[in-house]
Amino acid sequence: MSNDGTRIVLLIEDDYQILEGWYTKLRLEESGVLVHVVGNGRKSTFSSKEGYPMKADSGPEGVAVEDFDGLVVPGGFAPDNMRLVPAMVQLVRDMHNAGKLVAAICHGGWMLVSAGAVRGHRATGYLPIHDDVENAGGTWVDAPVVRDGNVITSRTPEDLPYFLPAILAYLQEQGSRLGSEPVAVAG
Repeated sequence: MSNDGTRIVLLIEDDYQILEGWYTKLRLEESGVLVHVVGNGRKSTFSSKEGYPMKADSGPEGVAVEDFDGLVVPGGFAPDNMRLVPAMVQLVRDMHNAGKLVAAICHGGWMLVSAGAVRGHRATGYLPIHDDVENAGGTWVDAPVVRDGNVITSRTPEDLPYFLPAILAYLQEQGSRLGSEPVAVAG
C-alpha cells in the first residue's frame, strides 16, 4: 500500500509515549507518507517519557491545514501539555472541521476532546479518558481501534498493529489530494 504524496502532521510534546510517537512516524514514512512533526513552538526537541528525543519540524503557527491530509496525536502525558498550547488545539479543531483525518491513541484523545472533535463520534483511548470522551459528546467504545468518519482512535501501544493499518487504509481510501499528480515510474 503506497501513500506517496500524502502529508500528515504528527503532534509532539514532552512526555510522549515513545512507541506511539516513533512507531507511528516510522510506519507512516515507510508507507510513503511525509510526516511533519509539530511541537509547541517554544523549542525544537521533545523527550519521550523514557527520555528519547524527537525533533519538531515546526511549531503550530503557520501550519496550513490545506497543505496536509490529516494529523495524528500520540499519547503519554504529552497531550496534557499540548492542551495548554491554544494553537495546537486549534490545529486539531481546524483539521477536523476541514474533514481531514484526526487520529489519536491512548491519552491523545484528550486533544480531540479539547478540540471538539469527538462530539457525535464513537471513540476509544486509554481507559482513564473514558469520562472525558463522553462528557465531550462522544460515545466510548472499548476496542483496539475505532474509526468513525474522519476520526480514528486507539487505546494503548499494544493496539498500534490495528491503529496504523486503520490510518493507512483511511488515507488510501481518501486518496491524497496532494499526491493526485501522476508519478513517474522508472521502467
